[in-house]
Amino acid sequence: MAGHSKWANIQHKKARVDAQRGKIFTKLIKEITVAARLGGGDPASNPRLRLAMDKAWDANMPKDNVQRAIDKGTGNLEGVEYIELRYEGYGIGGAALMVDCLTDNKTRTVADVRHAFSKHGGNLGTDGCVAFNFKHQGYLLFGPDTEEDALMEAALEAGAEDVVAHDDGSFEVITAPNDWAGIKAALETAGFKAEDGDVTMRAQNEAVLTGEDAAKMQRLIDALEALDDVQDVYTSAVLELE
Repeated sequence: MAGHSKWANIQHKKARVDAQRGKIFTKLIKEITVAARLGGGDPASNPRLRLAMDKAWDANMPKDNVQRAIDKGTGNLEGVEYIELRYEGYGIGGAALMVDCLTDNKTRTVADVRHAFSKHGGNLGTDGCVAFNFKHQGYLLFGPDTEEDALMEAALEAGAEDVVAHDDGSFEVITAPNDWAGIKAALETAGFKAEDGDVTMRAQNEAVLTGEDAAKMQRLIDALEALDDVQDVYTSAVLELE
């Protein structure tokens, strides 16, 4: 991971997220509903729900919206039953892609995902074709002005798996998926507020794309993320965009 500009990529990502805030609310409501259905409505005993709620607070979602989503998941309110689907495939230059969906219509979803792949130069693959290259983990990214020794001490004391220093001066704290929220809270208490963070599927082998290839890959990712049934898009591509 070191050597790529995590900091520049995060600024680009934040700009795209701000432009898609309405869709983010919809996706978070789906995730909260499914998390509550599968693991119950108490975030203290349901790490997936706790993570979804943390994301909702970060996105400034009203508390009433969060509670309604939980109530729909636990059956206290009537709601749509979503199923989870994962599609795998290849983008520009053979870069790997995994697409996680929540849907009430599998036929519609696979057709939409396949169309996005084919229209933007990708190929939808078979189950397992790229999953081996991804690891489920949490991360927290801190800016170049962060005090490295103090961050490392606080992160390791909180239970982090690793602290990575990137060539652009930023620092990344790596966590186990279920430890992410607790470590984030512990670091904030210690005075370290992350600029970005999530529980994600992290590619173990990355492919750097530049110029037009990077632009084409970004268009493919944008097309997939724009689909109503798509929750998350993970890729092995590192995009060096101008």
